[in-house]
Amino acid sequence: MRFGFIVICCFWAALLLSCKEVSYPKAQPTGIAALQQLPQSICGEFLIRDKATGEIGDTIIIETWGYRTKDATGREWLGAGHISDTLVVKQYENYYFINFKEGDQWILRLLKVKNPNRLELLSINLEDDLVREEIIKKLGKKFNVKTQKQNDYVFYQINPTPAQLMSLIKEEYFTGVELIRKRSN
Repeated sequence: MRFGFIVICCFWAALLLSCKEVSYPKAQPTGIAALQQLPQSICGEFLIRDKATGEIGDTIIIETWGYRTKDATGREWLGAGHISDTLVVKQYENYYFINFKEGDQWILRLLKVKNPNRLELLSINLEDDLVREEIIKKLGKKFNVKTQKQNDYVFYQINPTPAQLMSLIKEEYFTGVELIRKRSN
């Protein structure tokens, strides 16, 4: 059980902010207004389920002002984010685009609404070296990819139009975990 907890914690940390990231010069998608708050329809407590293993791990609590996280024991030490000038949320089609500012780079996570009780938290996962090389090579055929190093991070910056970004989503560059709404007692 302890090993599973450690694996889930490492995955969660990698999903929120990895050492190697596809980044953007501006919050995505460009030209779409930022939300001042998240809609009540996606707010609540969600269990994080690994789609590959089915293992349930930590909990993310989505609030109108942002999010907070709890580990499997209920401790809130994994972090929180408040909508601000460094955490920008935009809504386009059936996705919420969660943009985190890291230095002069924007990191993107997607919330896909599957139904009121199931969401997906998605990112372009670059942690595996072989997968990263293949993804960067494929992105290089579509975009000018600028590699930038800042502290311990490596950013692969692209600058897609909203249509190009949606194409990346449809081509399944973005992968991740499922969020399952906790039932009220």
